[in-house]
Amino acid sequence: MKDQLDTKDQLILEILQNDSTISVKDIGEKIGLSFTPTYERIKNLERNGVIKKYVALVDRFKIGVEIVVYCNVTLKEQSKEALDEFEKIITPIPQVLDVISLSGNYDYMLKIVAHDIRTYNEFVVDVISNIPNIGQYHSSIVMNECKKETAYPLKVK
Repeated sequence: MKDQLDTKDQLILEILQNDSTISVKDIGEKIGLSFTPTYERIKNLERNGVIKKYVALVDRFKIGVEIVVYCNVTLKEQSKEALDEFEKIITPIPQVLDVISLSGNYDYMLKIVAHDIRTYNEFVVDVISNIPNIGQYHSSIVMNECKKETAYPLKVK
């Protein structure tokens, strides 16, 4: 699909990644197209799964999320069934924002949020440590988010 994205599509994606509330009319003006072709391009990007969904980015501190932790997990067994079972258990848990399968020393990296260190500790004791097949887990608490982006860089030709 990457090869099928022309300059206009890339510009649309850059705009929407920075502000998904911008109107189709305004996007069209920024990229030099009228409403209808801009609208059709956006719908095509959605249909092809390039645009997966639209979201609001929330200030975590204003909703009481003080702790972000990257938790590296090693499973005792790495068979396909064991990996699938772990993913099936971990992905629906609301405090777990990201589940990333890794190569190297760890099998997974989890991005976990909590209101404070006490609630994170309770989460680890009550949830993480009780998941079958977990061999080890190591938590790294985020001290400061120096850069936090959601937009993927796009090269406009």
